[in-house]
Amino acid sequence: MKFDYDLFVIGAGPGGISAARRAAEYGFHVAIAERDRVGGTCVVHGCIPEKLLSYAASFSHVLEDADEYGWNKVNERFDWHKFMAAKDRAIEHLSQLHIQHLQTAGVELVKGHSKFLDAHTLDVGGRRITADKILIAVGGEATKPNIPGIEYAITSRQMFELKQQPEHLLIVGSDQIAIKFAGSMNGSLSKVTLIVAEDCVLPGYDEDLRTTVRDGLIKNGVRVLCNTSVEKIERVEASLNVSLSGDSQDTLTVDTVLCVTGRVPNVSSLGLENAGVEVTQGAVGVDESSCTNQPHIFAVGDCTNRPHWTPVAIATGRAFADTVFGNKSRTISYEFIPKAVSSQPEAATIGLTEAQAREKFGEAVRCYSSKFQPLFDSIAVPEQKTLMKLVVDGNSDRVLGAHMVGEYAAEIIQCLALAIKKGVTKADFNETIGIHPTAAEEFFSL
Repeated sequence: MKFDYDLFVIGAGPGGISAARRAAEYGFHVAIAERDRVGGTCVVHGCIPEKLLSYAASFSHVLEDADEYGWNKVNERFDWHKFMAAKDRAIEHLSQLHIQHLQTAGVELVKGHSKFLDAHTLDVGGRRITADKILIAVGGEATKPNIPGIEYAITSRQMFELKQQPEHLLIVGSDQIAIKFAGSMNGSLSKVTLIVAEDCVLPGYDEDLRTTVRDGLIKNGVRVLCNTSVEKIERVEASLNVSLSGDSQDTLTVDTVLCVTGRVPNVSSLGLENAGVEVTQGAVGVDESSCTNQPHIFAVGDCTNRPHWTPVAIATGRAFADTVFGNKSRTISYEFIPKAVSSQPEAATIGLTEAQAREKFGEAVRCYSSKFQPLFDSIAVPEQKTLMKLVVDGNSDRVLGAHMVGEYAAEIIQCLALAIKKGVTKADFNETIGIHPTAAEEFFSL
């Protein structure tokens, strides 16, 4: 059978774009479909705009301390409309760059929603398309809990569509996205209340990192209510009354409720049943080569049950193309994936938490940590502590995990990621001379 394309990719996010470009570079006829702007959730609605908002928020802390450093006191004010316009220009520029890269690689872009008609045929915006191989890379979508009045709450995607900045923003959630928004919106001079169902923010992260981030949020002015849940939301004129249960049983009056309680694979409208593709617990099931139960249909990114991180989608997309189209069999290791929380305060981590390490290695685990005042605060009014922590296997001396809270945490942990993945030891850290004065040097003197 003659097909329209050798490879058809559904979804022009990080995973789909990287796979499409790599396959086209091998000389194959490739097309990619997207119903939204090219770039995917990360570029258009997620990581990039969230990081830009974090940058914007960081100015409030700098301006607050400007007079301590010899500048005349600067009046703090934040123009939401000006920021949103600048953010939109930046996102459009990045989206256009991705389109240019696809065009340069020879990938055809098809606009419209994709739905399987059979195992090799798709309807894309009313156009019937066939392909020898198909890659599903449609990402995920935000979910909201089933509570009375939840229709009044918005998701992270809608947050960047608001015409007015919230005066009092209530955030429901405890993961890295919720913490990003809590810190960034507080730094942008909104009043922020964070509702956390667990005993502390960032469940699954190292305990010292969790408490340091929580304390930093509170120090910066965020009201954090742990062991608390939202029972219902009621509209009262221009405001929302939010009834709470748990440790806090207040009723709060706010103007915006942001729900950050999870994401699910965005596969419900793909017609996967028409292609015989199996879905497991809502996600497209794949093997180590990203292949589904159908030998010619593959999936990468947040629509699978793999870790939901942009670099993971990019890596698996390229590995798929190398294996299937480049005759270079390659799989991805999901150990030692660095993670960051781009908020105020910033946090980053790689490897095992102390609790995970002790569960695996027992009493042999050794932890080395330091919590100190950053140099900036030696002149400015102290705001929060910097935390650095190494988790080490005392038997082999191998570093199992690194955790940091403080300025440039993401950049510093990223630079440590390669060494930790390759088996660096605590002795290696001890023998390394740092750059002074920097925060990063503290990792080499723990």
